Amino acid sequence: MRLLSATLSLTLLAAACTAGAAPLPAPVDIPATGLTLHAQLYKPDGDGPFPTVIALHGCDGLGGQSEPVQSRYRDWAEQLLKTGHAVLLPDSYGSRELGPQCRVKERRVLARRERVADVNASRQWLLQQPWAARDRISLIGWANGASAVLWAVRPQSLARGIEPDFRSAIAFYPDCRISSGLGWSTRVPTLLLIGAQDDVSSPAACRQMVEEARGRSALAQIVVYPGAAHDFDRANLPLRAIAGSDAALPERGHIGTDADARKDSQRRVTEWLAR
Repeated sequence: MRLLSATLSLTLLAAACTAGAAPLPAPVDIPATGLTLHAQLYKPDGDGPFPTVIALHGCDGLGGQSEPVQSRYRDWAEQLLKTGHAVLLPDSYGSRELGPQCRVKERRVLARRERVADVNASRQWLLQQPWAARDRISLIGWANGASAVLWAVRPQSLARGIEPDFRSAIAFYPDCRISSGLGWSTRVPTLLLIGAQDDVSSPAACRQMVEEARGRSALAQIVVYPGAAHDFDRANLPLRAIAGSDAALPERGHIGTDADARKDSQRRVTEWLAR
């Protein structure tokens, strides 16, 4: 039934793109250790092969109450589609029958463990798809997903037998505090984007992590946007302090759109993936 559903969704995706409407994602199932990893796929029309991005959601999860992909991730997927990329969004929480994990104290899905395993399973699956360009598979992630990106590109995390490696990686406002204390480095070109006023993650720790990696790492760059807060790249999100007990929001800090940082990050992501 899932194969039929994926086929139907891909047909609808092509029809939507032809009509100029917002594209629809296709649900796909990815074999993984101990579970079936559910994901949503945005793919350009045609046979490819297409450069492909594995996109990792934050602690809020991939989908909303009535949509398979939240608007914040759908927005990026649609932008990447316009540049000719396919986008695969694995659902690390929904695949394990979990909801948002932002305020969960004892997390069962860790960025450095389960989410890296999801990344490797996704890459293994993509390498078997005839429409995916094997040598142009990249990573992008937000918040907790960005932290998973940082773990996935460490030299120690290279999955044996899965070749070629990622083309590049992009991390939006990860929590760098653990990685910076472990001598982080990357084996693929990695771009980190964060706001100077991010009081959910730590721009200082991210800057230190990238600076200390120089000389013993593949290319790593960091852009710190003055005045920008956490979630600066989300559309139409007025700056506000986090309050209440919403499980899809971090416990503290501020979130909100920064129009200049959002626009610049879109340009930088396009250029980085085109390398």
